[in-house]
Amino acid sequence: MTRNPNRLHLNAFLMSVGHHEASWRLPESDPYAGWSVKHYQELARIAERGRLDSLFLADSPVQQGDPGRRPTGKLEPTVLLTALAGVTEHIGLIATASTSYNEPYNLARRFASLDHVSDGRAGWNIVTTAGADAARNFGLDDVPPHQERYERADEFLEVATKLWDSWADDAVIADKHGGVHSDAAKVRAINHRGRFFRVDGPLNVPRSPQGWPLLVQAGSSEDGKDFAAKWAEAVFTAQQTLDEARAFYRDLKQRTAAAGRDPDGIKILPGIVPVIGATEAEARELDAELERLISPEYARRQLAERFNLDPADLKLDEPLPDNLPTEDEIEGAKSRFTLIVDLARRENLTVRQLIGRLGGGRGHRTFAGTPVQVADTIEEWFDSGAADGFNIMPAVLPSGLAAFVDHVVPILQERGRFRTEYEGTTLRDHYGLPRPANSLELIPR
Repeated sequence: MTRNPNRLHLNAFLMSVGHHEASWRLPESDPYAGWSVKHYQELARIAERGRLDSLFLADSPVQQGDPGRRPTGKLEPTVLLTALAGVTEHIGLIATASTSYNEPYNLARRFASLDHVSDGRAGWNIVTTAGADAARNFGLDDVPPHQERYERADEFLEVATKLWDSWADDAVIADKHGGVHSDAAKVRAINHRGRFFRVDGPLNVPRSPQGWPLLVQAGSSEDGKDFAAKWAEAVFTAQQTLDEARAFYRDLKQRTAAAGRDPDGIKILPGIVPVIGATEAEARELDAELERLISPEYARRQLAERFNLDPADLKLDEPLPDNLPTEDEIEGAKSRFTLIVDLARRENLTVRQLIGRLGGGRGHRTFAGTPVQVADTIEEWFDSGAADGFNIMPAVLPSGLAAFVDHVVPILQERGRFRTEYEGTTLRDHYGLPRPANSLELIPR
């Protein structure tokens, strides 16, 4: 597939009944939908109806957030995506998995299996997982340091890609007459010996339709951007302003080139939370209704935890205090910490107002407006060199996704900015990315 420079990429980020923390309280919402396969199958069909490139499931090996505030239970994403593969034909299927609390062999096998099951539509959102609460679920007292987590992730990817390449593309010959199923010389051990991992291989799954799943990354710290420049083929990022998004875009493309890769080989997709109405007033009323349903005390506790503060230090009707830690003192989600602080300082928000701004997308840009206004802002960022596409994060599901697919996507199609039909069969085809060549030389046995 070759890149069309006028076409943007759209990913549907699916989260329970919507990204807004109060979405479950709306009369239309099913508060049990977060662990309903049928709910996610409906969302997958809607996204595919809109010819979106992919859908994405976040995940964490820990209970995230306060279960008293919003639905927090999640199904394991690669299992769920296997169920979604059976009811879709084209849309890409991206799952989050941590390099900090998995082993390369198991995870490489899981994603190779998903790529086979889906006929080449699998993607892996690579995370390093911050937070001592996650560490304690795996026998550790605290989270490993930020840099060490990325060093482990780098070696993890080295091992995983070797495992995916441990079968040559033509290893399986299925010669019934000769009684030879696979050429044993083309299935080889990797014999990896590194700082974090010792893995012999080979993988017990043949090379998958895409060779490797699409590699996605979401960290925007300095370590995260260096990791993305080396490995990522798509990046999900949070940016609040056009200028910030353009700066991030330029920086990451330059880092990618410096790493010896084609900058067009990495697609940058900022998150946007579209709240869509037939009129601007209708959209703003829905946005306001959701904000009214936020429980401020729950949200204040979560914000305090992010800042390593006592909740009593955050006065709801006052600005953020001056005694916040620096980014260097934060071990996890460094870039998101800075984004939230900058947003509050730049717009002189009170804690209550900041909670309202974060309720829809946890730092991602929220935009309330008509379908034309949503399409206009997407097109502006795309044309301004701030994005290759967008990570669509509906505030309410399924209605918000259906509104985007049925009312925004047709406008982008009419403007020649988005496909009207799928033009390839794999997730890499949708993103205009090549299938990786097999990196391992044949090892005779």
